[in-house]
Amino acid sequence: MAPPRACALCQTARPIVRRPKTGQQVCKDCFFHVFETEVHNTITSASLFKRGDRVAIGASGGKDSTVLAHVMKVLNDRYDYGLELYLLSIDEGITGYRDDSLESVKRNQQEYGLPLKILSYDELYGWTMDAIVEQVGRKNNCTFCGVFRRQALDRGAAALNVDHIVTGHNADDIAETVLMNIMRGDIARLGRCTLICTQGEDSIKRSKPFKYAYEKEIVMYAYFKKLDYFSTECIYSPDAYRGHARVFLKDLEAARPSAIIDIIHSGEAFQVADQVALKAQQTCKRCGYMSSNDLCKACTLLESLEKGMGQLATGDRNRRRLDGEPAPENMRTIPMFQRSTPAEPIADP
Repeated sequence: MAPPRACALCQTARPIVRRPKTGQQVCKDCFFHVFETEVHNTITSASLFKRGDRVAIGASGGKDSTVLAHVMKVLNDRYDYGLELYLLSIDEGITGYRDDSLESVKRNQQEYGLPLKILSYDELYGWTMDAIVEQVGRKNNCTFCGVFRRQALDRGAAALNVDHIVTGHNADDIAETVLMNIMRGDIARLGRCTLICTQGEDSIKRSKPFKYAYEKEIVMYAYFKKLDYFSTECIYSPDAYRGHARVFLKDLEAARPSAIIDIIHSGEAFQVADQVALKAQQTCKRCGYMSSNDLCKACTLLESLEKGMGQLATGDRNRRRLDGEPAPENMRTIPMFQRSTPAEPIADP
């Protein structure tokens, strides 16, 4: 019987992992090292941070954010980034899903010793996702959640007085977004969706340290590290439009594993034509959040919900602005970028 092959990297230990990204057969220790090193190289090559930055890690309790929190702490200690790390979680109000996943976040907070802040849709907007889905149904609910979640993260970051938000978006997520923009004909966003770091006017920086990390490798890392994460998919997401892009991408990956990175590189190389221009950024007249119109998307969606017309607010060509109405009483008009000095106390889990 032939002896087992040696690890492709150290040439000594027995390989137990075949990397989906490269096809290399490596031992567990080498897999940990190369995964962490690749993330470190992504961070340093893009100059994502500077010493002294206060960085909020978007923590949902899922595999991506859990691995991100672990790796960010490891790299911050190993390479002396000099960062102040925080966990920032958003409670969308999804019974049987988010309440359970937040328990994983709280356990990670105890294990990593990082401060944690949790904000809810209910306290920010006066609506939970359960209530929104009850009105609009499951077909277009992700539109509401995506808009509200992005704004909620910025509000949480402002409350923490941080400089930067990092999220667990991985290579698969970014490739899916490229495909979605192509399928929707959204040319203006094709170049932007592959950026590793984005920042609007007066906005907190957002970056994706896992931009080139395959989802399968993140799952393997979490498994072999025995990390504590919540693995159940959101109960409202199976009908999401992104699912079509995900299925197509998995088929491409099965035939050609490099397809994920190839799609990302295609998006990076894409040049938006001169005649395709994005609207100038301003601030929402009601909540102060950045917007390309008088009202930000969140306020527009909230008005539609208050009028019982949430289903009409999500159509690409039939979206209506409900002008002339007072702002909903349960909309918390928190100044988006008014930072407290010192930072507001962080609630213990």
